[in-house]
Amino acid sequence: MKIRVERDVLADAVQWVARSLPNRPSVPILAGLRIAASGNQVLLSSFDYETSAKVAVTADVHDEGVALVSGRLLADIARSLPAKPVDLVADNSKMEITCGSARFTLQLLPVGEYPDLPEMPVSTGTITPETFAQAVSQVVVAAGRDELLPVFTGVRLEIEGDTLSLLATDRYRMALKELPWSPTSRNTEAAALVPAKVLAESSKSMTAGEKISLSLSAGDGGDGLIGFEGEGTNGVRQITTRLLDGEFPKVRHLMNVQPSVTVRANTGEIVAAVKRVALVAERNTSLRMVIADDHITLEAATGDQAQAVEAVEATVVDETGNGLSMTAAGFNPHYLLDALNALDTPYVNFAFTAPGKPCLLTPLVEIDGEPLPDYKHVIMLMRLPQ
Repeated sequence: MKIRVERDVLADAVQWVARSLPNRPSVPILAGLRIAASGNQVLLSSFDYETSAKVAVTADVHDEGVALVSGRLLADIARSLPAKPVDLVADNSKMEITCGSARFTLQLLPVGEYPDLPEMPVSTGTITPETFAQAVSQVVVAAGRDELLPVFTGVRLEIEGDTLSLLATDRYRMALKELPWSPTSRNTEAAALVPAKVLAESSKSMTAGEKISLSLSAGDGGDGLIGFEGEGTNGVRQITTRLLDGEFPKVRHLMNVQPSVTVRANTGEIVAAVKRVALVAERNTSLRMVIADDHITLEAATGDQAQAVEAVEATVVDETGNGLSMTAAGFNPHYLLDALNALDTPYVNFAFTAPGKPCLLTPLVEIDGEPLPDYKHVIMLMRLPQ
């Protein structure tokens, strides 16, 4: 194999593919990054039996061939090369990388032992990259991070015709985003539980083109596969991953909050106030929101050592007509900030039912407008000390 490729193109492609390499591969061969040159393209790929990543870039291919090298080492080298064309020449045992006056020699891994990458399933539909990336970012914040509870580390994708829904929960918070997309069939109905990390990486790294293609292949016994294809900075990128097995909890009903009190305020003002007040919040203790007629007050403390209080102007509505039935709520400050930062509107609507019950956050374009129905974020309130 003998190829020449631009340094920035190579570095970008290798860095992206190397992100999918396992930190602790079950077998050493999975630490390899596969390079296949043919025609006027080079295909770089990685696979760990769960997730595969492929990117095709344009190159001057003098001799076609396939080589397998240490992925992380190649990524470090590519990132450090000077801004000049890069020549890669591989024989049966080694690869030489030349860029300007810099030269590296890498031992090749046995490419014949490398597993075959899964085929991309047939496309289920397409969506614009910016819309998809924003939707995923709004939902993955609520996904769990405990690998011992894998079902909570996923995002549930639900497809009903031209509506795509994303739902995530870690048991203490939930996020739901519904958005339009272009299915290949108007009658398509499907559901899949996708690892949140893979979904986030896919949505963020394929924003250079006009659309992202989503391909879903449902299987029995946890053998389902989902694939994403779109354009990155320097080439077409593909990711496939096995779907998570297990029953996703039925949490949609928790989004149907019938509030006794609603609070509306400027999103940016609350974010800034929460950040300041949370500086003195003791670990695993709540940030207290005190609700008054025309404002809310945020409070936190670390015992007798430090206290913080800040008031924020708000529109408070008693939905029952019997006087404020709820005057204080306890939030995990990190969960509250994640939810507020996920909103993409100037104002936020809090819907409270009762102390210790779920609180629903929805986006508002105008302080006196209707909440947007496409995004809902629920936070389980913390119990306040008596």
